[in-house]
Amino acid sequence: MASKLALGTVQFGMPYGIANVTGQVGPAEVADILRLAQGKGIDTLDTAIGYGQSESVLGTVGVANWKIVTKLPALADMNVADWVEREIARSLRRLKVEHLEAVMLHRCADLLGPHGDALYRALTELKDQGLVAKIGYSVYSPGDIDSLHAAFPPDIIQAPLNVFDQRLVKSGWLHRLAAAGVEVHCRSAFLQGLLLMPAGQRPAKFAPWAAQFDRWDRWHARSSAGALGEALAFVLDQPLVDRIVLGVDSLSQFQQILLAAKVECNPGAPDFASDDERLLTPSQWGTL
Repeated sequence: MASKLALGTVQFGMPYGIANVTGQVGPAEVADILRLAQGKGIDTLDTAIGYGQSESVLGTVGVANWKIVTKLPALADMNVADWVEREIARSLRRLKVEHLEAVMLHRCADLLGPHGDALYRALTELKDQGLVAKIGYSVYSPGDIDSLHAAFPPDIIQAPLNVFDQRLVKSGWLHRLAAAGVEVHCRSAFLQGLLLMPAGQRPAKFAPWAAQFDRWDRWHARSSAGALGEALAFVLDQPLVDRIVLGVDSLSQFQQILLAAKVECNPGAPDFASDDERLLTPSQWGTL
């Protein structure tokens, strides 16, 4: 099952995550993580122009044998074609590769703006030039897919999915995307580490969902797999998900994840799904 994982690299370029206490991963440890990942059959790296030094670190370590997915930032130039070409050329130089597995938009809402058609054409041109194999976008909710899929059909989509955030499944979009041949990558399997934090370490601002977390804590406490194994099992058990993007803060944390993927979990897990976007959307946590 480890081969279904994709290695998220945001922590390679900047400190990230509500549960991250170690900061940015150093280049030597990045190299160790990549070697271990390849040895386990993992072949995909997920990065972004907006992930600080991530692309440069990966290029320095060497990633020529990887499938690399990167993401364009929010549209910053009205000359869309030139902007896309320039940004991707810079990414290729930083990564020290000649082509990418996929390019996605980090801010999918740009497609709904006045330059959306030009932006989609520019992405398509990258494919025509052989610089990328797939194009698509990162979404935050099924509503984003509702708005975009028909007008801007993607080859690949990235969306959140975890035991609390099951909107991709319950909306029917996971099945519809798979049926349409769209590659689905899912992130936030641990809700930025919130699902793995002991109750006493969970920030007080999440108190409105205390009952939800209590049910989750009581469930994984009875499992030999623990919170890590149970949260990971939920996403690994989704047969229509192509890759699960997991960011790691250290080599030891990555080793723990790989071990947890092998542990048998409790059968018959309760439905922990929530539809409260204040809980499910990390970008909204700052307002809590």
